[in-house]
Amino acid sequence: MTKPGIPLRFAQIALLLLSFSCFAEELRPQTLFIAGDSTAASYQNKDHQGWGATLQSFLDEDKVVVDNRARGGRSSRTFITEGLWQSLIEDVEAGDLVLIQFGHNDAGAINDDSRARGSLPGLGDEQTDIANQVTGKDETVYTFGHYIRQMVADVKAKDATPILLSMTVRNRWEHDRVERRHGRYGYWMHQLAWELDTPFIDVTNPVADKLDRLGAEKVAELYPKDHTHFNDAGAELHAETIVSALKGLRPTLASDLYSAKGREVNAYDWTFLRLPVIAHPEKTSIFMVGDSTVRNGWGDGAGGQWGWGDFIDDYLSAEDYNFVNRAIGGFSSRTFVTGGHWERALNMARPGDYVVIQFGHNDSAPLNDEERARGTIKGVGAAEQDIDNLLTGQPETVHTYGWYLRKMIGDAYARGVTPILATPVPRKIWDDSGEQIARPDDSYPQWARQVAAESGVALIDLHELVADRYDELGPEKVEAFFADKHTHTSRDGAELNAKIVAQGIEGIL
Repeated sequence: MTKPGIPLRFAQIALLLLSFSCFAEELRPQTLFIAGDSTAASYQNKDHQGWGATLQSFLDEDKVVVDNRARGGRSSRTFITEGLWQSLIEDVEAGDLVLIQFGHNDAGAINDDSRARGSLPGLGDEQTDIANQVTGKDETVYTFGHYIRQMVADVKAKDATPILLSMTVRNRWEHDRVERRHGRYGYWMHQLAWELDTPFIDVTNPVADKLDRLGAEKVAELYPKDHTHFNDAGAELHAETIVSALKGLRPTLASDLYSAKGREVNAYDWTFLRLPVIAHPEKTSIFMVGDSTVRNGWGDGAGGQWGWGDFIDDYLSAEDYNFVNRAIGGFSSRTFVTGGHWERALNMARPGDYVVIQFGHNDSAPLNDEERARGTIKGVGAAEQDIDNLLTGQPETVHTYGWYLRKMIGDAYARGVTPILATPVPRKIWDDSGEQIARPDDSYPQWARQVAAESGVALIDLHELVADRYDELGPEKVEAFFADKHTHTSRDGAELNAKIVAQGIEGIL
């Protein structure tokens, strides 16, 4: 099972977050430690600077101190074996934060006479014994996962909070887009965050989004030394991205710990969801975007509720594809676009990938109100309505449900990504006979079908296929497929939906 625009203003985001019931006490560390390599380390060189060197400028140094222990050239393995980690952990106190970011050097040679710094790839329990050519000592070398697990365990033993980060971005380009699929270390960090129940900050994709917007020529100015190491401005860009993500943790860093500069950084309020990242850079990816019926809450089955996207890899071959479920509960087709989530998901894709698009459940909400303002105009036509959004405080032109679907379809095709439209899964609402799921006559399933037909894109008629299956099973058996009154599925219900989606995808691939 896979586990893991116009920015929305705080008022809207805060109200949306309420649906996740994820608020907790604030984090108030005395010290924020950094463990990492040269991309985080501090230098006295404006043309070569790590992001950790500038992080303090975003925080009030009278309230929280950044202690940057990152050291150039180190891997997760050598950071431990050289005693750098032990020195750090001895100074950690209860309540502190420890940011952990490795990967650039872990792919190096396991044993040579130069650095001997590589770790075994993966998260398993493999190990190998060597006579280290650098130290002259016998050593047992473990996997990347082993070393990160040790660090996380040590931090938690101090009653402090570890935060795992994916790698910084290298200045390498392909087809006018910067590299963001460098090895599997970001995915391994993400998986470890789920396994160890620790926060995860995706540094790679948000930074790559910014670099793509700048373009290769301007980005080259940020990397004057080589393709890996950046200057002061590049360090600032990475640090700002990390600060934005820190604001999206739950519990989050207390707001008064930020400096004036830090308070100006726009928050990425969804860090706590630990949204999936790409597992295998070389494989074709199948992305999923949608609402809570695709990925519910944190994606962990809280309240017994699951989305079908969490089980898609049980029915399709993970040997051939990545499955990347970027759906977020509470969004309509409109707010998924205006909130920037569609752009973030599409930016992760590359030509040859696929994206399954399913919206509708939240599109029937009010167009403009003080709670969510997420509705779309009914239908598939060109109708539009200008509003002063009561949540964002900004003027906005709201379009039809079909318009937003067509936008996503067009955006996907423009990137060489194949869109697959899915009609929204049915609610558990029976017709007057009590024996069949009620089918609407002129609503989102019909409109999605119409958009698919007019756009010439593949369609998975999930609404009708699932409803037919419910009809066959009957109300008593279908009851077990839901974890609430009629909308959110249990694990069994999500798996049934996932199997139907997988069958549809198989017929398209």
